[in-house]
Amino acid sequence: MASVMEATNANTLEQELAPYLGQRPLHEVFAEFDREGYVIFERVLGAAAVQRQIDALELWLGKDVRGRNNFEGADSNRIYAMLAKDPVFAELVAHRLQLAFGERELGRSMLLYACLAINLLPGETAQPWHFDDSHCGLARPRAPLSMSTFWSLTDTTEENGATEIIPGSHLWGDERPDGASGPEDFLTGKVDKIDGAGDTGQAIKATMPAGSLMIAKGTLWHRGGANRSHARRLIVTPQFSVGWARPLEQQLLAVPPEKAAKLPERVQGLLGYSIHEPFMGYVDGMHPKRVLKNLEAATVRRRLGSRC
Repeated sequence: MASVMEATNANTLEQELAPYLGQRPLHEVFAEFDREGYVIFERVLGAAAVQRQIDALELWLGKDVRGRNNFEGADSNRIYAMLAKDPVFAELVAHRLQLAFGERELGRSMLLYACLAINLLPGETAQPWHFDDSHCGLARPRAPLSMSTFWSLTDTTEENGATEIIPGSHLWGDERPDGASGPEDFLTGKVDKIDGAGDTGQAIKATMPAGSLMIAKGTLWHRGGANRSHARRLIVTPQFSVGWARPLEQQLLAVPPEKAAKLPERVQGLLGYSIHEPFMGYVDGMHPKRVLKNLEAATVRRRLGSRC
C-alpha cells in the first residue's frame, strides 16, 4: 500500500512541476541536481510577478545601504528579513518548484534559513568563494545541511555579475578554491577591491533571464560575480536548512508575530512556527502555531478593548 501511495504522490508532483521541467522527467532533473550540485529553470516567473517583487523592493533599495565588509560588498545593497517588509515576498518563498527540491533535499520539516535580496551595482567586484552551510564546521564530503535558491529579478549576465559556480564542488572534501572566504572578509570596513582574485578555470557563470530560478546545494562552492556593466543585477535568495538546524537569520525575531500571523500557513512553518519531530521547536511545551494564534487572539482582544 505504501509503495502505491508513494507512486501516486510522485506522479502528482511530476504533473504539478511539469510546466517548469521542459518536458524532462523529474527524476532526470533530480539526478542532474545531485550530480552537478545545482539546476537552473528559466522564466519560472512571468513579467507581472517579477515586477511585483521589484516594486516591493524599491523602497528599501532606495535607501542605498551598502555592504559592511568584503563579503557583502561595498557596491551592493542587501535587504534582509524580507517577509517582515512585504508579504509579497512569500510568493517566492512558497513557490512549489522550490519547495519540492527543498523537501526532497532537507525533509518536510525544513526551515527558511535566510531570505534576502542582493542588488549588485555597477563596479562591484567578485565576492570571495564560499559555500552556504560552511558555518556548521562539519568535515566534508558530507550531505548538505542547507539549500540556496536564486531568483533573478533582472537578467543576470556575464557582464553584470551573474553568480559563479563550480559544478560538482558540492562533492569536494577539504579542497578550497583560490580566493575562498576567510575571517578577514567579514571584518566591518574591510573591503577588498582587487577584481578577479580567485579566478578558476572550473567555474561557470549562471546566466539567467529575469524570472528564472537557480537551486543549489548548501555545499556547492560559488560566489557573486563582478558587475562590469552599467546596470544593476538584482536577485532574491531564499535559503533553507534542515529542520533541526538554527537559521542563519533568526526569522522568529526578524518577522514580528503580528506580521507572521498574516502570512500563508506554509510560510509560517518555514519561519519556525513548526515542529521537527518529535518535539524540537516547542514553546513552553506547546506547538509554536498555538503560541502564534494565542498572540493573535490577544491582539484582537486589546483592539476590541480599546474601542470600549
